[in-house]
Amino acid sequence: MTHAMLKGSNVPLEAMAVRAVLRWTPGADVPDVDASALLLAADGRVRSDEDFVFYNQPRHPSGLVRRLPKKRVGDGLTDTIEADLGALDPSVDRVLVTASSDGATFGAVRDLRVLLYDAGPAGAEPLAVFDVKAETGEETAIICGELYRRGETWKFRAVGQGYPTGLVGLATEYGISVDEDGEEGADSGSSGGARLPAPDPARTHGQAAPAPAPSVSVSQPLPPAVPTAAQPQTQPYVPPLPAASPPSYGYPHPAPPQHPPAHQPSYGYPQPASEQPGYGYPQPAAAAQAVDPDFALPPMGPQFIRQ
Repeated sequence: MTHAMLKGSNVPLEAMAVRAVLRWTPGADVPDVDASALLLAADGRVRSDEDFVFYNQPRHPSGLVRRLPKKRVGDGLTDTIEADLGALDPSVDRVLVTASSDGATFGAVRDLRVLLYDAGPAGAEPLAVFDVKAETGEETAIICGELYRRGETWKFRAVGQGYPTGLVGLATEYGISVDEDGEEGADSGSSGGARLPAPDPARTHGQAAPAPAPSVSVSQPLPPAVPTAAQPQTQPYVPPLPAASPPSYGYPHPAPPQHPPAHQPSYGYPQPASEQPGYGYPQPAAAAQAVDPDFALPPMGPQFIRQ
């Protein structure tokens, strides 16, 4: 008989070896879902890093809790956690069955449910079914259910508690100390939890992990830019003119001439050809040629007429 469970309800188990199967409907806009398990002690925390069973560590060292390969069943996909509860060490008080989404939140996952089977006979009906609903739609990890001790027997409880911090946030909640650099810190022995590499986003889906972006050092200054031939050059530097020496006492300082002045000849010396000759000097040939041929002197007085 299959028990249809509501959130918070529980059912006793007669089988001591069970399979918790996560099932959902895939699609183009639906993220992939991964099943994982946390083995907790009575204080609600893991005993060591080996108590975390997930896609990068699919088998517990005892071999009693393991993650099975994903399968396609009809229109759905399944991911399974199998546990031999009767053979577990008495220090294990609970086994959490969890789910994490890859690339989007559980608000985009359709028809997510957990089906609990007896691991013995094949083809048997599920012992319990719980439809897992995202409460806010922002969850990236969900505790679907838990297997827990009650004296000499075990029970299964439908939980449905979500976390917006993904598988890493859920694991740290229960004592897993995740080192995202994949290296143990100096205080790993005193942290009280297990330290293991962060989950690989590429996982085991045949995708290569993205190469890290090259780091850029900002500790050293950049070299000055070197002008190339294509770059415009600045104007050459022109030194300023030397300051003029101060004039002698009592004499004004003349302004520097723009053009040298023409030389003025002394009195009695012939004028240069380019200047107008003084009165009484003969005109140059060029000037004589320019005289009007019809020009006539006025009549002279009688004292100048020849007798």
